[in-house]
Amino acid sequence: MTYCVGLLTRDGLVMLADTRTNAGIDHISCFRKLYAWEAPGERVIAAAAAGNLAITQAVINLVEEGIENPKTGDIETVHSVQSMFGAAQLFGRALRSVYDSDGKVMQSRDTEFSATFLLGGQVAGRNVRLFHIYSAGNFIEATPDTSFFQIGEHKYGKPILDRVFSFNTPLVESVKLALISMDSTLRSNLSVGMPCDLLVYRRDTMTIDTTHRIDESDPYFLGLRDSWSDALRAAYLAVPNPPWIGSHNPA
Repeated sequence: MTYCVGLLTRDGLVMLADTRTNAGIDHISCFRKLYAWEAPGERVIAAAAAGNLAITQAVINLVEEGIENPKTGDIETVHSVQSMFGAAQLFGRALRSVYDSDGKVMQSRDTEFSATFLLGGQVAGRNVRLFHIYSAGNFIEATPDTSFFQIGEHKYGKPILDRVFSFNTPLVESVKLALISMDSTLRSNLSVGMPCDLLVYRRDTMTIDTTHRIDESDPYFLGLRDSWSDALRAAYLAVPNPPWIGSHNPA
């Protein structure tokens, strides 16, 4: 399993992914799941992957090497698409291509064809956009009303984002929320593991602001983990006790 989150804000984009891959308790490995393509001044595109590792790696190779656009006949890559919508279509075609070549064989071996992506970034002259791409190759786009996506083991990290994050959250605060969301997931699910990869992009800069790998010894992440735990303890202790505790008539 994995956990990846993408946050679209008024100021830019935050993407965070763990690196744990497991195929049973005896086969736990570390693979990068956050990919980035940058041409300073021209484009920044990032993708986070969840699901079957063989499928997601095949898709990444296809979008880098090129796939024919059926409408134009041109060979398109993640380096040549003219918009983020075109990039989402490219990933969709790549997923369908992998399914066409491997899907039936996988089904015959009782292996689920499972792969999803978060795709975000900006092409010069266009808006920052964030997409959630499904195994079938179709996708939806984040909006100011629904401005974050998660893939993988998302349920543990979702509550903090639902309560606090919005499109207007400043970028640095969005980074903190993404990290808290990841920490909650790491604590509750052993199939998600460090190190984690972070990417931050500031709107209209056309260059990646920050990439950072966070491991178990990262001082900032350790401090954030302790600060968040302390804040939660203080918050629940500050909540008044239920008035009906100890009552002879709890109804």
